[in-house]
Amino acid sequence: MQHLLSAADLSTEEAVLILDTAAQLAEVTDRSVKKLPTLRGRTVVNLFFEDSTRTRISFEVAAKRLSADVINFAAKGSSLSKGESLKDTALTLEAMGADAVVIRHGASGAPHRLAASSWTGCSVINAGDGTHEHPTQALLDAYTIRRHLAGGTGDLSGLSVAIVGDILHSRVARSNVLLLKTLGASVTVVAPPTLLPYGVDSWPCSVSYDIDSVLPQVDAVMMLRVQAERMQAAFFPSALEYSRLYGLDSDRFTLLPDHAIVLHPGPMNRGMEISADVADETRSVIVEQVANGVSVRMAVLYLLLGGMAEVE
Repeated sequence: MQHLLSAADLSTEEAVLILDTAAQLAEVTDRSVKKLPTLRGRTVVNLFFEDSTRTRISFEVAAKRLSADVINFAAKGSSLSKGESLKDTALTLEAMGADAVVIRHGASGAPHRLAASSWTGCSVINAGDGTHEHPTQALLDAYTIRRHLAGGTGDLSGLSVAIVGDILHSRVARSNVLLLKTLGASVTVVAPPTLLPYGVDSWPCSVSYDIDSVLPQVDAVMMLRVQAERMQAAFFPSALEYSRLYGLDSDRFTLLPDHAIVLHPGPMNRGMEISADVADETRSVIVEQVANGVSVRMAVLYLLLGGMAEVE
């Protein structure tokens, strides 16, 4: 495996290998010295055309814990803001000796274009492209789910997961549906009809418009942020109406089975898709998802750049 562009590219064995490797690397965070020499001498470039806090910092921390050199390359304040093309940027990174490029781009397919071109020979990791995919987010979500509900094993067979909210604009939803299906879980996406993408019926999941009927049946529920910045029209009457029909508040939380967990890819709109008290519940694993993201992204970088040898 040279690139990580889509959750659909991962076989069950490859996905489980990443999750198992992440579990091993998570032990590094418990050490007094939180570093491994695995990627010493390698260079990882974070190429972000869109604003990001969690993902960019997570990849930066992951690379540094593996002793890689990290270059953070933001579109704002660089030649990209002057109109430099993706091709010329890629050629520049190649000349700098980049071994891996972590790219977030507003255009769906940009990471695939970079990986398929002859512009650069380095590994390309998709950190979110438009409304298309975000595979490492799906991996960290699966890692979190299996820690709590599958005894730490990669097999999620028999588990039921609901993904609720702005499915239309969510790259996280698409990647999660694909990966969770690969790992054996059943997925239901829940949203108003206006926030479901065209062709969702062809996704390997069930579709529902009624959150209250779905919650009692699930082992995990993932609440998605309403992405107002991607909306050019009114997709629902008001924020209050959306929250009333699709928000996870304390009353709806009681509908969940006692063992069920609550996830959110962040950042949260507290009081809209999730209430503050539910976000801070003991069965809410949202903060843990952030910590798990570092371990999972360490695993991805390790396997792409460091080889498939056993972690020491």
